[in-house]
Amino acid sequence: MHAPARIAVSRSRGLTIHWQDGHISHYALGYLRDRCPCAACATPPPSAFPIFTPALIAAVEPVGAYALRIRWSEGHSAGIYSFDYLRRICPCGACARPLTPPSPSGKPGEGA
Repeated sequence: MHAPARIAVSRSRGLTIHWQDGHISHYALGYLRDRCPCAACATPPPSAFPIFTPALIAAVEPVGAYALRIRWSEGHSAGIYSFDYLRRICPCGACARPLTPPSPSGKPGEGA
């Protein structure tokens, strides 16, 4: 499980998480809002048009010791962003690199 050492919230810019392993993740507002993990947001709308208007963070609340709930200025607050999910969606260059599928031998980097 990934755990934060420190979380900085900017209502107009997003979140910065300093992880216990030393990694730092910066999440812009639009990036976070577009990746809301709630059931309503995870199901794409039938339209090709974006459904979200730019929103600011109204509040961030801890959910136990494993997640954050972000309350958005447009009223949405159903998404619970677990720390594991936030680490998995980290947009930095090191984390966002494409993954190479494992090879049949099981050795990483030898995938097709």
